[in-house]
Amino acid sequence: MKTARRMKNLDKGVFTVILDKKNELIKNGVDVIDLSVGTPNIPPTKCVLDKISNEAIKPENYIYAIKDLDELRQTAASWYKKRYGVELNPMTEILAAYGTQEGLTSAFLPLIDEGDVVILPDPAYPAFTTGALISGAEIYYLPQKEENGYVMDLSEIPEDIAKKAKIIVASYPNNPTTAVADDSFYVELIKFAKKYDVFVFHDNAYSELVFDEKKCGSFLAFEGAKDVGVEFNSLSKTYGMAGARVGFCLGNEEFIKVFNNLKSNTNFGLFLPVQKGAIEALTQDQTCVTKTCKAYEKRRDVIIKSFKKIGWDIKKSEGSMFVWAKLPSGYTDSFKFVMNLMEKTGVLVVPGISFGKTGEGHVRIALVENEDRILDAAMRIEKSGII
Repeated sequence: MKTARRMKNLDKGVFTVILDKKNELIKNGVDVIDLSVGTPNIPPTKCVLDKISNEAIKPENYIYAIKDLDELRQTAASWYKKRYGVELNPMTEILAAYGTQEGLTSAFLPLIDEGDVVILPDPAYPAFTTGALISGAEIYYLPQKEENGYVMDLSEIPEDIAKKAKIIVASYPNNPTTAVADDSFYVELIKFAKKYDVFVFHDNAYSELVFDEKKCGSFLAFEGAKDVGVEFNSLSKTYGMAGARVGFCLGNEEFIKVFNNLKSNTNFGLFLPVQKGAIEALTQDQTCVTKTCKAYEKRRDVIIKSFKKIGWDIKKSEGSMFVWAKLPSGYTDSFKFVMNLMEKTGVLVVPGISFGKTGEGHVRIALVENEDRILDAAMRIEKSGII
C-alpha cells in the first residue's frame, strides 16, 4: 500500500503521542493528572442530559438526519441575536457541524485549489493547519507575538502574500495563547479582507469563557463581517457537550450554501438526539454558562498561585480553558520538558511546539481538573525537583 502524499504532512497527532504515554504510565500504576487535552470535566446540565437520553430511546430518531432541524437553526439564530446582537437568517446563514474541529478542517475544501495560499496564526489550534494541508493549500504562518498581546499584526503580512491569499484564519479568545482581541483588530481584519479579497474564518469557541469580568463578542457583530467571512462556534466547552460533537458555521450566505453542498455529499447530518440536546442547551436557563466560566477562572487562579509558589511564574490567562505558560527557567525544548514532566510527576501538559514554531518555549495547560488535583500537580512538580 502506498499512502497519499498529503499524509506525509500529517504527523501522528501530539495528543495521540501523549495518550500513548498516558496509557503506559497508567499501566505502570501511575496516578496520572491529565492537564493536556481540553476535554471538559464539567458535564452538561441535567435538562440537556435528560433531553438527549429521552430522545435517544426513540426508535424514530435513528433515521438519517439528512439536514439540520429547522428548529436547531432557528434556535442558533435566536442565540446569536440574544447573545451577540447578530441577526442571522436561520435557513441561509447557519449550518451545523460535528463540532468546530470537523467544521474547520473541512471548510477549506470549497474554496481552496491546490497551491492556493492560506494565512494562519502561529501558534494555533492544530486543526487549522490540518484543514489547510488536506485542501492542498500553501500556508503562510503569521506569528502571534507576545509584544502584541499574542494577537496577529495584519500589517506584518507581506504585500505579495496578501494579494495571493484566499483565506485568513483568526481565533480569539485564542487557543493556545488565551489572548483576547479588542474591537480594533476585527475592524482591521475586515478592512484587510475587503482590500485583498481574502475570506475570513473566525473560530469563536471560547467567547463565553473570558475571565476577570471581561466580555467577548462575535466577529459577525462588526460591520461588513458577513460580507467577507464566517464564524465557527461550539457547544463543546460552554455547555460541556464536547463528546456530542455539535457546533455551527455562521455568516456569509454564499459560503454557507457551498459548504452545505459539500457536507450534503459527505455526511447525513448530526444524530437527531444531539440536535435536540443542542436546542435544549441554547434555550435553557443560561446561568449555567456563568457558573462554568467561574469554575474555569477559579482553576486558573489556583494554577497561577500554586505554581508560582514552587517557582514557576505563569501569566494569567485572559480567557479560554487553558493557561499558556513559558517553560521554567533552564528549559528551551518544550517537547523534552513535557516528556520529562510526565516521567517524573505523572502530570500531563502539551508542548508549545505542537501548536507551531512560535509556540516553542511554552506549554499549554488545560483547566480540566478540579482544584485539589491542580494542587496535587503543583506538589508533585515541587517534589520532583524538575523546576
